[in-house]
Amino acid sequence: MINFHCEEIDFKVPNPIKTKRWLREVIKSEGFELSEINYIFCPDEYLHKINLQYLDHDTLTDIITFDNSEEENLIEGDIFVSIDRVNENAKDFNSPFEQEFRRVLVHGVLHLCGYFDKSLEDEKLMRMKEEFYLNIW
Repeated sequence: MINFHCEEIDFKVPNPIKTKRWLREVIKSEGFELSEINYIFCPDEYLHKINLQYLDHDTLTDIITFDNSEEENLIEGDIFVSIDRVNENAKDFNSPFEQEFRRVLVHGVLHLCGYFDKSLEDEKLMRMKEEFYLNIW
């Protein structure tokens, strides 16, 4: 089950049914089963507070993923997305909002599938996976 929620922001997911179907296909393609993912869309300030409280990072970010999975191949988590950051990223990368939005959504799912982006090598693999899945949208 994939759920979309909003906190302190009024936001409607573009193409919600197709988006959920696409994300389920990504999870399946990565060899996992879906239990539940909650996407929480929020403004910068909301996500900044979470970043400080849980990760002790005093920075703005576009996404924070909390992996709640208890079984090895079963995906469960909460993914917080700053719509403000997605808008800024789209402008910075000269990309349509919906494409940047999907990039961030799949980025969170890839974290739940075990991908990281802290090292240059890990980040390169993450970007490659994002591009691959964006191309099958």
